[in-house]
Amino acid sequence: MTNQTNSLAVALFSEILVVDQLARHNVAKAMPKGMELSHFSVLNHLAHAAEERSPAQLAKTFHLTRGAMTNTLGKLEWAGWVHIRPDWEDARRKMVSISPAGLAARDAALAAMTPIIANMVEKVGADKIRSVIPVLRELRLQLSEND
Repeated sequence: MTNQTNSLAVALFSEILVVDQLARHNVAKAMPKGMELSHFSVLNHLAHAAEERSPAQLAKTFHLTRGAMTNTLGKLEWAGWVHIRPDWEDARRKMVSISPAGLAARDAALAAMTPIIANMVEKVGADKIRSVIPVLRELRLQLSEND
């Protein structure tokens, strides 16, 4: 790789990391009381999956340790946002599903963050945002292959 390619790569990932940090900060401020961004991410995933997941599957999906996911799931269960039950086929495992309260909390969080994201899209321009999505998607796919 050339120095020009290396400089481009560093500039790209520096921007991505800063955008990620700022986006998380702005969206986290809009979260309903008691909800963290990690909670929303798990609830959103479970809502889209529409089926139970094991804590190990969730940990793998979010690139977390099982311990970190267990901690997050414990907080979600305490809030009443997920149901955790034993796996009937393997008593050593558990299965996680989103509760009706969790779905409502996820919807409330989504409603709170949507104006923030929409405002950013409006300021940057929908055409610019639309044009960058395929590039970001390709980067995500390349990074997931390296995982």
